[in-house]
Amino acid sequence: MAMSLPQQIGALSASPIAAESGSVSVEPKLATVKTSGTRRSLAGSLRSSSSEMDRISPSPPVSPRMGGIRPDMTAACEALMGAEEREYKEGWGAQDKGKGVPVYVMMPLDSVTMGNGVNRRKAMWASLQALKSAGVEGVMMDVWWGLVEREGPGEYNWGGYVELLEMAKKHGLKVQAVMSFHQCGGNVGDSCTIPLPKWVVEEIDRDPDLAYTDQWGRRNYEYLSLGCDTLPVLKGRTPIQCYSDFMRAFRDRFEHLLGDTIVEIQVGMGPAGELRYPSYPEQNGTWKFPGIGAFQCYDKYMLSHLKAAAEAAGKPEWGSTGPTDAGNYNNWPEDTNFFRKEGGGWDGPYGEFFLGWYSQMLLDHGERILSSAKAIFEKRGVKISVKIAGIHWHYGTRSHAPELTAGYYNTRFRDGYLPIAQMLARHGAVFNFTCIEMRDHEQPQDAQCAPEKLVKQVALATRAAQVPLAGENALPRYDDYAHEQILQASSLNIAGDPGEDREMCAFTYLRMNPDLFQPDNWRRFVAFVKKMKEGKDANRCWEDVEREAEHFVHVTQPLVQEAAVALMH
Repeated sequence: MAMSLPQQIGALSASPIAAESGSVSVEPKLATVKTSGTRRSLAGSLRSSSSEMDRISPSPPVSPRMGGIRPDMTAACEALMGAEEREYKEGWGAQDKGKGVPVYVMMPLDSVTMGNGVNRRKAMWASLQALKSAGVEGVMMDVWWGLVEREGPGEYNWGGYVELLEMAKKHGLKVQAVMSFHQCGGNVGDSCTIPLPKWVVEEIDRDPDLAYTDQWGRRNYEYLSLGCDTLPVLKGRTPIQCYSDFMRAFRDRFEHLLGDTIVEIQVGMGPAGELRYPSYPEQNGTWKFPGIGAFQCYDKYMLSHLKAAAEAAGKPEWGSTGPTDAGNYNNWPEDTNFFRKEGGGWDGPYGEFFLGWYSQMLLDHGERILSSAKAIFEKRGVKISVKIAGIHWHYGTRSHAPELTAGYYNTRFRDGYLPIAQMLARHGAVFNFTCIEMRDHEQPQDAQCAPEKLVKQVALATRAAQVPLAGENALPRYDDYAHEQILQASSLNIAGDPGEDREMCAFTYLRMNPDLFQPDNWRRFVAFVKKMKEGKDANRCWEDVEREAEHFVHVTQPLVQEAAVALMH
């Protein structure tokens, strides 16, 4: 008896799939794909604990290494779909050049194992094939410093990355490679732990001041303090030299893929890969949304810079410490003398000096790494990008306290994003910004959250500095409300001039996981990708695109089901 199409696909992938009543379902012995509650309270999701985040966007447990993918899998799947279906799929994936916003998808944080192999190899193959079929431009992958140079200085093991990048190339997907010089674990959505390299951790153990430190002496091990950027504290090398050597080794190993498969290098510059201080660490419950965070300038290296700056300003008394009246991680602005709207220290002479120094140190850090990255990847056909955090809570206050503690000197009276955009412009880098999916009214109003206003401010700053703007969503969202918000924000119709010929240069979707391939979520995602690629000048209504997506999802259902099942195991 001949097998049905779903059964044949299942046999090819070694994942049993049974057809029932015209639909594709997993056999009982396999975990079923679970419909996520996309209509739950959005404001509530923003207040989610880290355990809640794991539930929303799970990272599947590490599975034993599987055997190599059968080389005939792609061809066989194509043959089974039939000529008409294949033609439809290719038409869906086609992109008109010169318009629209290409969509990338973030890969799982643990795509490469601690043993430098590919995690869930079969799932990766099926997922990349599904993404390509939907017209996705490419994927974003973290290239972890803590994995590649784990054992010793200058000992690079590119292991799983060689295989992952070859997979992407075989599927015709482009890659945004993130030079991840931070620890994984301790931030929103971090569902696994990848520490800094062993030998770096050993150096921090010997000299704890290499870690960012708050006024209570709490150390943060997510990223090395920028206060020691130019000091040979890592077995004779400076942190900047270590970052540069890592990027150079990546360039040399993957030279043959640069400009073709690897089209962007995002340079990590702080916790979560973002250019900021670790002012709101979730680990161990230190910070909870929407707390104002805390300044991170109390390691001896940062304090030595502060002392020198105060003396240069003729105010040596300002150089011994940061603000001592700026409250705690979970305070609100009005709870503190420093951030309160009336007579707050942030708006006085000392506040202006300190915040100017604190933010300039961050800009100088970015300048140092970008200068190196630009020289290393020059004439290699790749873009350089930097990620900036979307800190939208308490944005409606005068002081913008959470932005200030993170290093963005943005207040009601000062634009903190224009200097960042100008710094990126000097190096021809892309400004990558988060929280693009959020709407003001979805957030807790008592915390004066305003993500839409923040995105508009950033868009204006990048336009003034003539820097390309790219976006990401900050939290996993699969609903039409989020998709529509991303579409609107990516069109950059910020000045009320619909004729302005400017859109985001790319959008990266968070993240490849089983929830993305759940049927309803996948249908909405496919329509979203199509709409993004058509661009803001497209006149077709959302319903038309949804109808096309329905047909496409039906055609590719076995492949997508396979990806979902494989990711869950």
